[in-house]
Amino acid sequence: MCMVTLSDVWQTHQNNGVKMTYGHTDKDQSWAAKALCATESPDALFVQGAAQRQVRSRCLACPVRLECLADALQSEANFGVWGGLTERERRAMLRYYTTVTDWREWIMDSDDPLAEELRTPKIPRVLARTRR
Repeated sequence: MCMVTLSDVWQTHQNNGVKMTYGHTDKDQSWAAKALCATESPDALFVQGAAQRQVRSRCLACPVRLECLADALQSEANFGVWGGLTERERRAMLRYYTTVTDWREWIMDSDDPLAEELRTPKIPRVLARTRR
C-alpha cells in the first residue's frame, strides 16, 4: 500500500493503540502523490486477513507500486500492505535476500525471477519463491 499522508502516516500510525514508527531512506517521497491510495484513510489500508486481498488488488493497478514496495522493503515496514505485498511476504523477502542493499535497484533491474515477477501487474508468488 502506498501511504501519501507522509507527515501523519509515514512517521507514525496508530494500530490497535500501539504507536509504530517507520524510518525510511527515500527522502524524495514525491512518487507517493501519484499513488491510487493517496486519498484513502490510513485505517482502510492497514488491514488483516481477507481484507488484504482488496487492498492488494488495488495496488496492482497503482502507477507507483514498485516505488512503494521498494520503500517499504528499504525501511522494513512491518505492518500493512505496501506495493501489493503483505507484511508476511515482505518479511520472507528480507530473510531470503539478505545481500540486497538497495531494494529499488533490485526490483527495477535484477534478473532474479522474483524481481521480474514483481515488475508484472499480477500478484507475485513471493512465499513460493523464497522457501529454502
